[in-house]
Amino acid sequence: MEYNNDFRYDLKVGQVGESLLGGLLSGSITCEVKRDFWVGRTGNIAVEFESRGKPSGITTSKADYWAFVLAQEYNDEVIVFIKAERLKRIAREFYKRGSVKDMGDNNTSKAVLFPISEIINANKL
Repeated sequence: MEYNNDFRYDLKVGQVGESLLGGLLSGSITCEVKRDFWVGRTGNIAVEFESRGKPSGITTSKADYWAFVLAQEYNDEVIVFIKAERLKRIAREFYKRGSVKDMGDNNTSKAVLFPISEIINANKL
């Protein structure tokens, strides 16, 4: 995006962001919310795709966006929003790379792990 010193232009750009966030908060845009307890220690986000041998999580979610509430070291003070389609692209790429881990109660779920930085850097995917 090019620099522009015009307040009216900047206002319009800001209003697009406000509209998106307003849609998320009002419920007109759906959002799946996950609380991640490990990202502060590992630097990785875990995205579940299977539980007890059946598709779950990202595989079955109908949400437009996902939100990761970063717990533990982040004290729930950081929330990362990502469009579901972008999250799926990242998860598919790391799944192909073999970045899969058994998780959950008795390791009955499977999740793709990837660095949280990929949410921002995934424009290459």
